[in-house]
Amino acid sequence: MIEVIEFLTNSASAKVISHQLTKAATFVGANYRAVCRTISDDEFISKLQIALEEADETCYWLELIQAKCWVDVSNQLQGANVLKAIFVSSLKTIKSRIKNSSK
Repeated sequence: MIEVIEFLTNSASAKVISHQLTKAATFVGANYRAVCRTISDDEFISKLQIALEEADETCYWLELIQAKCWVDVSNQLQGANVLKAIFVSSLKTIKSRIKNSSK
């Protein structure tokens, strides 16, 4: 993602979008790292939901870049969507496990 950001123009709008993309994309990794260190199911869910939100925001900024034709980010967008799908699947799995274990 950082390599993509380096290729963006220096226009005012590109600077704002690149700043937001940098924050969102790096927060995905930071929050996923936090997910891996959780000690409870509730904490796992909370941290993973944050990572999912940041991945979704990353997709938004990538979609704007793609729409402006500044840089081809189709591979990065695909990767971010895959991460979102993994996070959603993981959340469904753990929520189902919690629901079934409380019966």
